[in-house]
Amino acid sequence: MARSVFRFLSRQSDTVELASERHMLRLPRFQDYRQWYALRSESRRFLVPWEPTWRNDELTESSFRARVLRNEQEFSSGQAVPLLVFTRAENMLLGGLTIGYIRRGAAQCCMVGYWMGERHAGQGHMHGALKLAITYIFSSLQLHRIEAACIPDNTRSIRLLEKAGFQQEGYLREYLKINGEWRDHLMFSLLAADRQS
Repeated sequence: MARSVFRFLSRQSDTVELASERHMLRLPRFQDYRQWYALRSESRRFLVPWEPTWRNDELTESSFRARVLRNEQEFSSGQAVPLLVFTRAENMLLGGLTIGYIRRGAAQCCMVGYWMGERHAGQGHMHGALKLAITYIFSSLQLHRIEAACIPDNTRSIRLLEKAGFQQEGYLREYLKINGEWRDHLMFSLLAADRQS
């Protein structure tokens, strides 16, 4: 079996690309709109139960462009690294993974959130993307702790986090408003030291 090779490519100081043999993660670009629109549209019923309520203009090109600009600002300010997940060979959009709420100082931690297009779910793509993100967080960003929260009945997400080495830490009551309702979440974490043990 081929050994995955993790590479961290920076073409410029204002961008980031994470690549393995199978996957590539990078910041969103305006020209991603068609792929993004198609994947989000066809996956709507699959995604809606796990996401904040979609706005009426959620899938419009102007909304996507505003999202890309906001993502660039968050990345430039060091607050977040919002990434789209592609197959490396075909450059086909699979989903998204955001390294957000980056906190420096005494905390040195972040949150990860992710989504996967329905037709690509259950094929190991998000596990591959998450492995790339974890390595980037602990090596390039040099953070100490990664947090992730998921709804208790989202068994796919729980399995993904556990497979990636995250440990469940607690139960957060009415933590996030998801699909119009305040939902309880499970909190998971991964420490830099966990990867060395």
